[in-house]
Amino acid sequence: MSISPNVPTPQESYHYENVGTPRWIPVLFAILFIALGVIAYAGHAVQTRLEQELSKGDEQNKILTAQLEQANARLADIKGQVEVTSQKVGMTQSELAEARSRAESIRKQQAASDQKLSAAITEAQKESEAKIGAVATDVTGAKKDIEATKTDLEATKSKLDRATGDMGVMSGLIARNHDDLEELRRKGDRNYFEFTLQKSKTPQRVGPVQMALNKTDQKKSQYTMTVLADDKSIQKKDKTAGEPVQFYVKGSAKLAPYEIVVFDVGKNQISGYLATPKDNAAPPAAAPPATK
Repeated sequence: MSISPNVPTPQESYHYENVGTPRWIPVLFAILFIALGVIAYAGHAVQTRLEQELSKGDEQNKILTAQLEQANARLADIKGQVEVTSQKVGMTQSELAEARSRAESIRKQQAASDQKLSAAITEAQKESEAKIGAVATDVTGAKKDIEATKTDLEATKSKLDRATGDMGVMSGLIARNHDDLEELRRKGDRNYFEFTLQKSKTPQRVGPVQMALNKTDQKKSQYTMTVLADDKSIQKKDKTAGEPVQFYVKGSAKLAPYEIVVFDVGKNQISGYLATPKDNAAPPAAAPPATK
C-alpha cells in the first residue's frame, strides 16, 4: 500500500502536535489570570476607597451645607440688625442734630446772660467802690467825732468830782446837770434815777424808794425832803443843791449809801437824781402815808 505523500505519518502527526502548542502559553495565561486578579483586587480597593472618600465628601458636604444654612440665617439676622441699627442711627443723628441746635441756642442765651451779669457786676463794683469811698469818708468823720467825744469826755470828767456827803461818806462822781448825769450813765458805775419833785405831801416813787418834797428856799438853793425806804421815813432838812444827800437801806451798808443830788432848786420844786449801788438789790419802798 502506497502512502500518499500529503498524508502525514503517525510520527509526523505526533511531532506536529508537539511542535504546534508551546509550553509558555499556559504560563502566560496563568500570569494573565494572576494579573487580572491583582488588577481586580486593586480596582476593588480603589473603588472601596473612592466610595469611602465619596461618603466622607457627602458627609462633609452635608456639614458644609448645614453650616452654610446657619451662616445664611446669621447673615439674615445680621442684615436685619443692620437695617434696624441704621434706622436707629438715623433717629440718633436726627436727635443729635436737634440737641446740637438746642445746645447752640442755650449757649447763645448763656452768653447773653453772662454779658448782662458782667455788666451788672461791673455796675455793682462801681457802686460798691462809691459806697466804700463814702463809708471811708464817714469813718474818717466818725473817727474825728470819736476824738471830739473823747475830748469832751475828758473835759466832762474834769468837771465831775467827788464830795463828802451829809453822812460823812465820800460820794461817787457827782453830776451837776442833766448832761453830766448822762455821762455818768454811760460810765455805768451806779444806777441813776433822774427826777423832778413838786412840793406835795404825797410821796413820789423814784427808783426803789419814795420821796416827798416838804419845802424849798430858791434864794439859798436849799430844800427839805422826806425819803421813804425800808418802812422808814428819813427826813433830809435844809440841804443844798449839789450836796450829796446820803442814806442807807438794807443790804447797802456793805456797799455804799444811796445818794441824792439836786441840780436845781426852784419855787416849790427840785430837779436831780438818785444814785444807788450797782450790785445792791432794790429794797421795797415804804407805803406812802395817808394824807390828812
